[in-house]
Amino acid sequence: MAEQNISDHRQEQPSEYPQRQGRRKTLIWLAGILVFLAAVLYAVSFFFDEPMRRYTEQTANKHLKGYSVRLAGLHVQFLGGIVTLDGLHILQDANPVPPIAQFPKIKGTISWRDLLHGSVVATIDMDRPKMHIDLQQLKSEMTSERKLKDKGWQEAIEAVSPLKINNFTVRDGSITYVDKTGKPLHLSRLNVTAGNIRNVRVKENVYPSTLHMDTAIFGTGRGQFDGNANFLSKPVPGIKGTFKLENIPLDYFKPVAAHINLSVRNGVLSLKGNAEYSPSIAKVHVEDLLFRGLEMDYVHSAATAKAEKKRAGKVGKAAGKVSNKPQIQLRIDRMRLSGSNIGVINKDANPAYRVFLADTDFSMTNLTNHFIEGPAKAELSGKFMGSGITKASAEFRPEKKGPDLDLLVKIENTRLKDMNDLFRAYGNFDVSAGFFLFYSELHVRNDKVSGYLKPLFKDIKVYDKRKDKEKTVFHKLYEMLIGGVAKLLENPPRREVATVVDISGPVKKPQMSTWQVLVELVTNAFFKAILPGFEREVTSGNR
Repeated sequence: MAEQNISDHRQEQPSEYPQRQGRRKTLIWLAGILVFLAAVLYAVSFFFDEPMRRYTEQTANKHLKGYSVRLAGLHVQFLGGIVTLDGLHILQDANPVPPIAQFPKIKGTISWRDLLHGSVVATIDMDRPKMHIDLQQLKSEMTSERKLKDKGWQEAIEAVSPLKINNFTVRDGSITYVDKTGKPLHLSRLNVTAGNIRNVRVKENVYPSTLHMDTAIFGTGRGQFDGNANFLSKPVPGIKGTFKLENIPLDYFKPVAAHINLSVRNGVLSLKGNAEYSPSIAKVHVEDLLFRGLEMDYVHSAATAKAEKKRAGKVGKAAGKVSNKPQIQLRIDRMRLSGSNIGVINKDANPAYRVFLADTDFSMTNLTNHFIEGPAKAELSGKFMGSGITKASAEFRPEKKGPDLDLLVKIENTRLKDMNDLFRAYGNFDVSAGFFLFYSELHVRNDKVSGYLKPLFKDIKVYDKRKDKEKTVFHKLYEMLIGGVAKLLENPPRREVATVVDISGPVKKPQMSTWQVLVELVTNAFFKAILPGFEREVTSGNR
C-alpha cells in the first residue's frame, strides 16, 4: 500500500510543474505591464506639464479682478497623485512690483483614504511662502471701488483646482509690511497647520477644522494661535480659539502709528486671550494686556490739524455706534502700563511744548467697548512733567442712560521750571522757581457733569537776574510785573496762587460715548482751564 502511494505521488508531480511555471510567467507579465504603464504615465506627466501650467495660469487670471498670477512651472505625478506648483507669484495690477505674494513650491497630494470613500481630497503643503505689502499697494486696495471679496479669489481657486483641500500646511513663511519710513513690520518663521478643512469626516460641529499658527514677530516677539475654524462658512471663514503674543517690540509700529499722529519709540507688548469670528459673531476677549516701557506721544501740528478734526469726527460717529451696539464685542479683563512715558506734543505753539507723564503705571480692569457688563475701574500713578507726583482713579459704569463715570485726579509739587515751554507759549515768560499742584473731581451721570478743577501755583519766582541777563529790557520788566502780580495774589500763610473752577451742567451731546466725554473733559480741564487760568491770574493782577 505504501509503495502504491509513493507511486501515485510521483505520477502527480509532472502535472503540477507546468501550472506553477504558468503562474510565474503571468506574474512576470503583469509586473512588466505595470512597469510599462508606470513609465508611460511618468512620460505623459511631463508631456502635460506645460499645457497644464498655461491652462492654470490663464484660468486663474480670467477670474481675478485687479490682480494677476504668474506660474513658472507645474508638474503632475499621476502615479503618486501629486501636483507641484513652482514659482507662483501674485501681483497687484496697479503696483506689480514687488509681488504681493510669492510661493516657491506648493505641493498637493491626493488622500487615498478619502478617495476610497468617493471624495477627491488633497493635502496642500507650502514651503517658505512670502507675502509683501507696502503702503502704496495698501492704499490702492483701500481706495478700490471693488471690495476684496468681490475680486474673484474663491472663483479662481475653484476653477483651477479639481481637488478639494482638506489638510493645509505652511512651513517657514513670512509676511512683511513696508511703510515709507521706519522699520518694516515682519513676521518670520510662520508655521500653519489646518486639518479637516473640507469637513468630510465631521459635519455637525460649528468649527470642525483644527487650526494652529505660530510665528516670530519683529525678531524678538512670538505669537501663537490654537483653535478651530470653519473655512467653508460664507461670506467669510469662521475661527475660534486662544491667542498669545509675547514681547512684541512697539517701535516697529512707528510708521503705522504716525498716520494717526502717534510717535511710538520704545516698549514691548504682551497679551493673551481668546477670540471668535464668523459671519454672525465677532468677539475678542483679552485676559491680560501689558505694555512695558512704552514711550509714546500724540503730536499735534498746524499741518495735521485739519486731518485731526476730520478723523475725530469719524471716530466720534463710530464711537457712538460702537458704544452700545458694537460690531466687534471687545472685552479686556486687565490692561496695564508699566514704567511708561506718555505725552502730548503741540508743535503748533510758539515755542512747541510737550506735556507728559513719566514713570507711568496704569491698571484698568473689566474694560469693554460698550460698558454693559459691570463697572470698569482704573488706577494711574506717575510723575507729571517728570517731577509732579500724580495719582488718578476712575470708574466707568454701564451706559444705560448715556455716559456714566467718576474721575479723581491729584498732581502735587510739579517743578514750574519743567513747565517753562508752556509758559513761553501761553504768556511769553519764564519761571525760575515754584511748584504746580492740581486737584480735580468730576462726575458724569444722567447726561450731566458736576465737579471742580483746582490748579495751584506755589512759591512762584518769575524773574531771575542771572538767568534773564540776555533778555531785552522790556521783556525783563514784563517778567518782573508777572512776578509781582503773583506775589500779590499769593495766600500769605501758604504762599499759593489758586483758583477753583466749578463745573456743572448738561453733557453737550448726550449721545457721545463715555470715552468721548472723558477726552473732552480732560482736554477742557487741562489745556483750556489750567494754563489760561494761570495767565488770567497774572493778567488780572496787572490791571
